Amino acid sequence: MKITYYGHSVIMMEDKEFKAIIDPFITGNGLCNITVDDINELSHIFVTHGHGDHIGDTVALAKKTGALVITNHEIAAYFASKGVARIHAMHLGGRTKFDFGVVKMTNAIHGSGISDDGRMIEGGNPGGFIIEVNNNKIYHAGDTGLTYDMKLLEDEHIDLAFLPIGGNFTMDINDAVKAVKFIKPKAVVPIHYKTFPIVNADPQEFKNKVKDSVVIVIDFNESIEME
Repeated sequence: MKITYYGHSVIMMEDKEFKAIIDPFITGNGLCNITVDDINELSHIFVTHGHGDHIGDTVALAKKTGALVITNHEIAAYFASKGVARIHAMHLGGRTKFDFGVVKMTNAIHGSGISDDGRMIEGGNPGGFIIEVNNNKIYHAGDTGLTYDMKLLEDEHIDLAFLPIGGNFTMDINDAVKAVKFIKPKAVVPIHYKTFPIVNADPQEFKNKVKDSVVIVIDFNESIEME
């Protein structure tokens, strides 16, 4: 599986017919070197919560590619109102089998309001995703503070975890280190940093403080391979 990090919380996963993007904040993301025009094929889009820097270009990409959008019930209803045709609504704790593997939606401590034409729309509960593809179990935490619920994820035997480290809106580095101790993934990638000055965290500091898992710092717009 090829995994590419486009900055902020944007993760692209590619494995045979499975080509998915998580929280596709492309337009307006100064760390990302691609545009919506560069993405012509997607099978799935995952959205963790309703904030604009996570919903991002979901509507445009879903209409362009026909990808199935997977998100919570309230955001799914919002996307339907915008003309997105293929949507699968889930909610926290739900686990569902898809053609590519299994998805579980996990808890997150954050907000999820959707800004729409100057008004705030209810976006349900924020979440994260455990995505199983080709015997790889990947956890994307979404935007979240540290929570002891993460201790339960140890039983999931995560192969690769994506955890925010930027602080202010999410966990900072020290809390993310504690999250790694709770989750015990084989490897962890720091995300949600340096997009804006207020989240200007150092991923190398995070790497130096983690003692329980392998830390992989993926440069913006770079890729890694999983077996």
